[in-house]
Amino acid sequence: MVYILSRTIELVAQIITFIVLVHVVLSYVMDPYHPVRAAIDRLVVPLLNPIRRVIPLIGMFDISPIILIILVQLITSFLIFIISR
Repeated sequence: MVYILSRTIELVAQIITFIVLVHVVLSYVMDPYHPVRAAIDRLVVPLLNPIRRVIPLIGMFDISPIILIILVQLITSFLIFIISR
């Protein structure tokens, strides 16, 4: 049971990471009003907005996706550690 739960948590973390990476790539190559990009934005932007309020842009660069991926990985590791105890 613990194995299935930990694998599920890892899978969810990988999906979130993948969606964030797709969001970053699409922000460079796709029109913001394209339906695919709009759908991805609706998933990712609510996760990025709290980070963007705390961490400002560095020059022209938005590092909030990197921070989000790091946070997802840290939370995943913490949850798996708690479950496996």
